[in-house]
Amino acid sequence: MSAPATERIAEAVHRYLDLVANGTAAQIAECYAPDGTLSDPEGSEPSRGRGAIEAFYKPLEAIGRETELLTLRVSGGAAAFHFRVRSILPDQVVEIEPIDVMTFDDDGLITSMRAFWSQADMRVR
Repeated sequence: MSAPATERIAEAVHRYLDLVANGTAAQIAECYAPDGTLSDPEGSEPSRGRGAIEAFYKPLEAIGRETELLTLRVSGGAAAFHFRVRSILPDQVVEIEPIDVMTFDDDGLITSMRAFWSQADMRVR
C-alpha cells in the first residue's frame, strides 16, 4: 500500500475516534461506506448500512465520552487499533479498551469494522 493510502487510513481512524468522542451518530455513520458493516462486539449480529450503523451509535449522544488511541497498525487497506473509550455516566465511568479491525475503500471510508472485546474487559469506576 502506498504512503498516501496508508496516511489516508490513519487519518480516517483518527477522525473516527474523534467523532466517537465528540460527534453525533450521523457524523460517525458518515465515516462508513454506504453499505458498510459493523460488528461490535465481534460475534454479534452485524449492523449493515449507514442507517443501521447510525442507530447503533445513537445511544452515545446521551453520554459523555472520551477516546484515546493506544496503538495503530495500517496494512493492505486495513487498520487494526487498540484504544481506550470512557463512557461518562451520571453515577459511574465505564472504561473499555477494544481492539478494532477496519477495512477501507479507496475513498478512506470504512467498509467493515469488527470490535474485539467482551463484558469481562469492562471496568466500572
